[in-house]
Amino acid sequence: MATDYDAPRKSEEDQSEESIEELKARRHDKNSGKVDEDETEAAESFELPGADLSNEELAIEVKPKQEDEFTCMSCFLVHHRSQLADSKKMICFDCA
Repeated sequence: MATDYDAPRKSEEDQSEESIEELKARRHDKNSGKVDEDETEAAESFELPGADLSNEELAIEVKPKQEDEFTCMSCFLVHHRSQLADSKKMICFDCA
């Protein structure tokens, strides 16, 4: 590593003063970014695993598999026939 001997040197006091000032500035920056958030309001938006979703309705229409589509036997996704890599094993290009 190259050292610049012409650069002015700082004493230990100067370095410690700068670091204290930097720490104070950082502390104020962290506190200014805090937002008061209601914990109960935030908790209501979380969905827990195993929650009862029996009264929910789907927002999309589910269509049956078309004649020009196949189900990959590796990833079990429905793809168009153009994605068929192996017709005997019924595997798509992504899984092949």
